[in-house]
Amino acid sequence: MGPIRLILNILWFVLGGLIAGLAWFVAGAIAAITIIGLPWAFACFRIGSYTLWPFGRDVVWASELTGRPSGAMGVLRFLGNVIWFVPIGFTLMVIHVAAALACFVTIVGIPFGWAHLKLAAASVFPLGQRVVASDVADLARRQSASTALAGWRR
Repeated sequence: MGPIRLILNILWFVLGGLIAGLAWFVAGAIAAITIIGLPWAFACFRIGSYTLWPFGRDVVWASELTGRPSGAMGVLRFLGNVIWFVPIGFTLMVIHVAAALACFVTIVGIPFGWAHLKLAAASVFPLGQRVVASDVADLARRQSASTALAGWRR
């Protein structure tokens, strides 16, 4: 990790990342109390770890990492994400977008605004997403795009 990312992560952690990450972990613990909430609990823990230290990491769909279609699990994830979105996901998205707009007001806050926008996207549909290093995410997206392009060329 470069020194800029390290500095940004430390500033993020001190200026609210710790509180936001702990909130995700508490939400995951509450979801884990019930058996039905376990998929959301695991997603909360993944996003919580990402919230603590977002710079240098990114969120990608599991199907982009594996190169395989989701199949039947894709339908279940979709339904789970819809159930998540209605009471929680939309609210989290609005909070992160508002925080991003507040960060964009200053030049120093622009990287934090981008981090909030990435968190907004991750919090809307958390099931089926994985947190990986930014390099791995870029490589997975390029590979997925080249596979899609090869399919179009046939």
